[in-house]
This record gives sequence, C-alpha cells and structure tokens, in this order.
Amino acid sequence: MANLKSLAKETAIYGMSSIIGRFLNYLLVPVYASAMSAASGGYGIITEVYAWTALLMVILTYGMETTFFRFVNKETENPARVYSTVLKMVGCTSLLFALLCTACLQPIANLTGYADHPWYIGMMIWVVAMDAFQCIPFAYLRYKKRALHFAGLKILFIILNITLNVIYYVFMGGNEVFYAFLFNLICTFLIMLLLIPQLHFGNGFDKVLAKRMLIYSYPIMILGIAGILNQVADKIIFRHIYPNAAEGQAQLGIYGACSKIAMIMAMLTQAFRYAYEPFVFGKSKDKDSKTVYAQAMKYFIIFTLLAFLAVMFYLDILKYILAPDYWPGLKVVPIVMVAEIFMGVYFNLSFWYKLIDETKWGAYFSFAGCAVLISINVIFVPIYSYMACAWAGFAGYGVAMLLSYFVGQKKYPIRYDLWGICKYVLLAGVLYIISEALPFSSLWLLVPIRTLLLLLFVGYIIKKDLPLKQIPVINRFFKK
Repeated sequence: MANLKSLAKETAIYGMSSIIGRFLNYLLVPVYASAMSAASGGYGIITEVYAWTALLMVILTYGMETTFFRFVNKETENPARVYSTVLKMVGCTSLLFALLCTACLQPIANLTGYADHPWYIGMMIWVVAMDAFQCIPFAYLRYKKRALHFAGLKILFIILNITLNVIYYVFMGGNEVFYAFLFNLICTFLIMLLLIPQLHFGNGFDKVLAKRMLIYSYPIMILGIAGILNQVADKIIFRHIYPNAAEGQAQLGIYGACSKIAMIMAMLTQAFRYAYEPFVFGKSKDKDSKTVYAQAMKYFIIFTLLAFLAVMFYLDILKYILAPDYWPGLKVVPIVMVAEIFMGVYFNLSFWYKLIDETKWGAYFSFAGCAVLISINVIFVPIYSYMACAWAGFAGYGVAMLLSYFVGQKKYPIRYDLWGICKYVLLAGVLYIISEALPFSSLWLLVPIRTLLLLLFVGYIIKKDLPLKQIPVINRFFKK
C-alpha cells in the first residue's frame, strides 16, 4: 500500500501539472476558434502540423526515454554514465535533424502541401528537435523524483505560450496561423535555456552501453511510431483522402477542436505514465510487484471512467469553449474518450514485455492497431468525414489493447480483478445511458440530475475500493 501511495502522490503532482497545463492549453482552443472560423481551415492547419510534430517526436527520441529508465535502474550500470550517454545520443540526432531539414526546407514544404508557407514547417522543425532533446532531462527529473521541478517547467511553458497567443489573437485582433507556431518556438527555446543546469555531459559517452541501449530501444521506437500513428495518422492523412481538400481542412479543424475536449483522458493517462514508468522499473525486483501492478490497473480504470462521466455529464457546458460553428463535431467526444481509455489500458498492459525485454511484442500490437485505424480512415473518411476518424481510433486502440492482454497473460501473467473492473464499466455505461436519455433540454434540470448520477458513481467507488478512512487529509476525521 505504501508503494501505491507513493505512486499516487507522484501521479498527483504530475497530474496537476498535466491537468493545469492542459486546462490552460484549452484556453487556446476558444482563442484560435474565435480568431479562425471553422470554414477558414486555420485550426485545421494547426491540427495537421502538430500531428506531424508528434510523429517526429517519437522518431527523434527513438525510445530513449523508456530505455533511460530501464538502464539507469540496473544495478550493473553507472546512472551518471547512462544519463550522459543518452543525452549525447539524442542531442546529436536532434541537432542533425534540424540542420538537414532547414537546409531542405522548401522541398519539404512542397511535399507536405505548404509550399506557400515554408516557415510553418521550419519553425516546427526546430520546436520538435528541441522537444525531443528536452525529453531526456525531463526524464532525469522524474528519475530523481523532482516532480515539482518537472511540473513547474511544464506549466511555465504553457502560461507563457498562452500569454503570447492571447496578446496577439485577442488583444491585437490577429488571425495569422504563423504566430501560433512562432510563439511555440519562443517558449520551447526558453525552456531549453532553463534546462541547462540539468545537462550533465561530463560523465562520458559509453559506446558499448550506447549499442546495448539502441538494441533495447529500437523495438520501442517501432512501437512508439505505431502508437503515435494511432493518435495522429487520421489528422495527417485526412486532408489528402477527403474528396475536397479545402473542405477537408475545415472538417479537420472541427474534429481537432472537438477532440480537445476529450483530451482530459489523455491528461490522466499522461500523468499516470510519468509516475508509473519509473515506478514499474524500480519495483520490478519486488516479490509483490504483480499484485501492485494489478491494483494500479484497477484504480486507473476506475478514475478514467470517472473522468469520462464527468466530461460527458457536463459537455453541454464545456462546449462553450468552442465557437458554435465547431459544435457539430461534439458527437465525436464520447468515442474519442473511450478510445483514450483503451489507449491508457494498453499503456498499463505494455509493461510486461518491457520488463521481460521482449519489446518486439509492443511493435506487433501497435502496428496491428495502426493497420485497423488507417484502413478504417481510408475507407470511410471520404463517406463519413471525421466520424470515421473517431471510430477508427476506437477500433485501433481496442485491437492493440486486447492483443496485449491475451498475449501478456501467457508471457507474464498478472491476475487482474476483471470482475471488479467489469462492474465499474457496466455501472458507468448505465449511468451514461441514463444521462443521455433524460427528457430535458434545460441545463438547470440536466446539470443537477447528472451531478447526482456522478455522485452515485463516486459513492460506489468509496463503498467498494476507496473507503474515506484511506484517503489522506479526509481520514483524520475518521480517527478515533
């Protein structure tokens, strides 16, 4: 239980930085949506370019973030030497990437369909190169359990980025997409400067160690590419497979904006991941590790279901962060949120093959899911537009999750509380159906009733798995 409390504490800190950061980032959605109409396709450009950067991030880090945690926790390795070696590897490849792409900027812009705006691409090339390098010192902060330092830098980036965007798009009345990318570049560079004290290059470069890490990380990179394609492939290919390119840009903007509302699930998953990754590798030698992993999975599902209900019950309020011309896309929100739950479960399941050093399995599962996702998009996007994207993500993550579970139970069996988890899923499903079937349109009636439904779910959690006596701060009121 002490281990789970430690995990919960760090998840809370990372979660607050992630939740606060994402919440503040949500402020950019109404800012962009008000400055750029859905028909203009401006938000579609932002959505597509950031999808490309997400894919490039995975390629440029090539699994070294996870590899760092694996090797730095090995008793036979020198942690300082591991960190220095990883820093130099990722730093060199990121810099080389940025220089080569800048030298070939116009051809790349032509290839991606932004021949008239090459510096959209140029700025994001340097952003993604710096972000890839920054992953390693940020991983170092997580390894050192300096969660507050980590969170502070993440929040600083977002606050500064939002401030610059609000000044230009709100107070100055601007509407140029160019500045959204410029502000990102400025903020990323500032964080790079602030991370300099964490850049310990002086412990040498171990060629033998680097080779072993590359062998370990290569399947993780393949896995990561497949995984990120599950998240962004629809946004990358959408404009190219939609019958009308200009209309496709507008439709993509609607999908991208509405998907942002569903991203609270991604916040929780990311927060959990930040704490869970070093936790798993650090605990892998303990006798009760499998029991703890099973408990962590159950609690993860419980609280993601709670987040799902909270978002869906108050969607009629949350939708006002978007301009009305984006509202038709709100029907993707529940589908995308469930897909994110599948992705989070898949992430939790993924540690069995990392712990037994058979990361190739992750690549198999992710590529299977990616194949499903891309196939559905290619076939159905021309007919059903962004709704096909939402269901493709649902199916792709679902396939990867199920494959990982069934193979994992043979390779590294863990006794998950499946019946307990199923009861939570069923209860959440019933409550969601009830909320959608309510015969009211007035928020004054809907919000109180849905709040009661949400409290019913919370009450079930307290009764079954989280008694008030076990909750920090609150438990003091139950002490004799």
